[in-house]
Amino acid sequence: MRVRRDCEFTKRNHVRKEHDESSQVRLAWDLRNGTEAPLQVFGFWVWILVAATQVANPLLQGWVMYVSLTSFLISLMLLLSYLFGFYKKYDSWTVLDSLYHGTTSILYMSAAVLQAHATIISESQDLHNYYINVAASFFAFITALLYILHAFRIYYH
Repeated sequence: MRVRRDCEFTKRNHVRKEHDESSQVRLAWDLRNGTEAPLQVFGFWVWILVAATQVANPLLQGWVMYVSLTSFLISLMLLLSYLFGFYKKYDSWTVLDSLYHGTTSILYMSAAVLQAHATIISESQDLHNYYINVAASFFAFITALLYILHAFRIYYH
């Protein structure tokens, strides 16, 4: 009787270990082919580029800085919690992830539009700041698109 229980325990541990290894492979696949890394990189570039310009319109670019920096930090915390496996403990992880990225995509789209407006205004001023604002606008729209794609991918997955 004792030998049979040990065999069952060993089988369960082996199956559990295979499941953990497959989830780690799936995690690596999701991170490699997903939108997490580009979200971090492009979001980083948005707030770095906006911080590098002479702020002509503090209200417009202040909102862009707030959205981009806050989104960067919260996405980084979600990425780290995903890497540490918190998604395994909670069933509502996909709902939280989808709601966060959906809400952030709306905020980022508004920030991208405001950054584009600030770019148009800065065109008549310093040409160097204009080029930095163009790059910030580009990265802001790309980041907003990535947030939208990530929200839909998580929701429909």
